[in-house]
Amino acid sequence: MRLKVKDLVATTLVAAVAVPYVGYLVRGEMPFIEDARGMSAVGLALGGLAYWVIARGDRLAGFGLVATYAAVVSLLAGFVALLFAEFAAAEALLAIFMVTIVVVLAMKLSEHAGAVHWHGTTGAAR
Repeated sequence: MRLKVKDLVATTLVAAVAVPYVGYLVRGEMPFIEDARGMSAVGLALGGLAYWVIARGDRLAGFGLVATYAAVVSLLAGFVALLFAEFAAAEALLAIFMVTIVVVLAMKLSEHAGAVHWHGTTGAAR
């Protein structure tokens, strides 16, 4: 299989999260992103949009289903990072959320590129 335009768009959206996050780590803030809560909100918005773009039209079976579960975990990590942005663990929660965004993108890209050939089983012997 070959990667498509939707894969490029989703990768660009994830880069639009990753670049400000690196700037946030270096400077402590970025334009329009003043704290962990703002960075979490940007990650939720752009990461969610990236997943919507890359997963459109995919089947929810096999590795695609695993990637969807990973996206749900990422979404939950984003909400936890957003809710606990004022606590001492905010930076660690934000880092976990950012890593999960990249992991989900890598999973979907590997699926679309044909690098993963796991389709799951129904549990019955074939």
